[in-house]
Amino acid sequence: MNSGTLHRVTATGLLVTLGIIFGDIGTSPLYVLKAVIGKEAIGPDTVLGGISCIFWTLTIQTTVKYVILTLRADNKGEGGIFSLYTLVRRAKIKWLIFPTSIGGSALLADGIITPSISVSSAIEGLRYFNEDIDTVPIVITILTALFLIQQFGTRFVGKFFGPVMFTWFVMIGTLGLFSIADHPGVLKAINPVYAYDLLVLHPGGFWLLGAVFLCTTGAEGLYSDMGHCGRRNIRVSWIFVKVMLLLNYFGQGAWLMTHQGEYLGDKNPFYSIMPDDFRWLGLIIATGATVVASQALISASFTLINEAIRLNFWPKVRIKYPTVMKGQLYIPSVNWLMFAGCIGIVLHFEESARMEAAYGLTINIDMLMTSVLLVFYMWIRRFRQGIIGLFILIYATVELSFLIANLSKFVHGGWVSMMISSVMIWAMWSWFTARKIRNRFVEFVRLKEYLPLLRDLSHDFSIPKYATHLIYLTSADNPDEIEAKVIYSILQKQPKRADMYWFVHVDVRDEPYTLEYKVTELIKGNIVRIDFHLGFRVEPRINVMFRKVVEDMVKNFEVDITSRYESLGRKNLIGDFRFVVMEKFLSYENELPFYEKIILDQYFLMKKISLSEERAFGLDTSSVTIEKVPLIVNPVGDISMKRLR
Repeated sequence: MNSGTLHRVTATGLLVTLGIIFGDIGTSPLYVLKAVIGKEAIGPDTVLGGISCIFWTLTIQTTVKYVILTLRADNKGEGGIFSLYTLVRRAKIKWLIFPTSIGGSALLADGIITPSISVSSAIEGLRYFNEDIDTVPIVITILTALFLIQQFGTRFVGKFFGPVMFTWFVMIGTLGLFSIADHPGVLKAINPVYAYDLLVLHPGGFWLLGAVFLCTTGAEGLYSDMGHCGRRNIRVSWIFVKVMLLLNYFGQGAWLMTHQGEYLGDKNPFYSIMPDDFRWLGLIIATGATVVASQALISASFTLINEAIRLNFWPKVRIKYPTVMKGQLYIPSVNWLMFAGCIGIVLHFEESARMEAAYGLTINIDMLMTSVLLVFYMWIRRFRQGIIGLFILIYATVELSFLIANLSKFVHGGWVSMMISSVMIWAMWSWFTARKIRNRFVEFVRLKEYLPLLRDLSHDFSIPKYATHLIYLTSADNPDEIEAKVIYSILQKQPKRADMYWFVHVDVRDEPYTLEYKVTELIKGNIVRIDFHLGFRVEPRINVMFRKVVEDMVKNFEVDITSRYESLGRKNLIGDFRFVVMEKFLSYENELPFYEKIILDQYFLMKKISLSEERAFGLDTSSVTIEKVPLIVNPVGDISMKRLR
């Protein structure tokens, strides 16, 4: 299915949207009301107030903020916090990297916890058949299988995502409707007065917001996955999804109202509203739905890291493309890190009820960071000041209230998700900042001044030929400049005579799928510069792209790539191409401030475990020379030495 089909409102597009977009938020009925009631006796104030809070959270937070407002902030159809960053960084406000890196890290931490709590909540339904069953091995087995299949891609499995989630939503809506029929009075919870009474008048009611918040945790993923399905399909399908979710929440509330004064214990209101004969089938459908939800978050994490790499927030790591589907990718290092994290979460908490303490805090922070960026997006797009002010007032109040309530979870398990998020924030911040420090001390020279020397070197037959075509990757944005180290490499380090010199520059654009190039002939038939303009979601396969550019130039008679060696040229053989990649290392000849030393040490440590430069640029199948270049940020001062006679 092509992207054009998905971005039109069609039955197929809506079905695919159910499978890709709404897995996380769609499986929240498995644990939200159970978390709201907790270990307290079931009371009408808690039930009606909790459902009222859920209803208005899904309306204000999910529907208004994300489905109506945030989906407007798309970058050529793509969404997510990094896409939003590319839209606002043109404001030249440096500190916006803070909410971007914090929000991206928080979403990744959520991607580790969600599979654990979702699958655990579903499998714990087995306790209705055997109270003593140990669900941990079953959960670990399912998660292991889920992460193992990532390397093969999800093209085949993905065909079933939509139907599974459609079945899930129909099931939870129907079950909720039948339960409401037994106690229709629960519908009065739509009145926001019940939410107010719970949060303001009920003792300790405000802190239940931490549990209520779990009903909207999938909203950020909804925005992140917009590029897969399109804004229209998300908005239309959300109407169906929201109705089914509310029916189930109200249905669970109806069941709870008939059990006032009792304690839930190991019971889950979600499974309790199922007829006994249906519970086995309901358990199977719930397990399938949680697998879909987990798969969607894992795929979203791969996409998030891919964007972070292109925007210089994350080290270059190995990326595979297991299928021909657009956007389908697999990042082994991220996959197994997430797997280890999920297994650790399951072994540490064991029960989904305990995982709820670690769940929600980081995604709450992510939503706050998205709100910050969204305010600047609205400012750049010249929204009316009154609208921007109203947005700030409403969502600062709502999301900060959720955050205060969620902070109470910190000592009960929230520290786990915060620790995971903090590690990722430090990695993103170190990588981004170190590159800024490094780039600040790269010396550029005017290329025009060296063109005659390069031309003369090309025709100096006293020097052995290094290559017919010699290609350097350059970071110089200005085509009139080149790194001093490149000139040093060609002219002095080891004079490199070539028939043609090529300088290749990669410019990552704010648009997601830009794929353009520009050719500048500095000296015709001798020195050429190629500028690639690539979107932040495009893999920089420079080897393939460069070959394509050369082929086009040959067709247009702009360049002759026939071998310049006489014996080979007579046979019309193609000349040899050699890439030279300058790889920097931190020189010992530096006197660095403590802060910059820590950042650069962290940067080069991550660089050691990341992809090599040639593999990162897709040059692993080419003839490549790696030249080590010392990075001298702050050279050691003059050394005073005494000469002995």
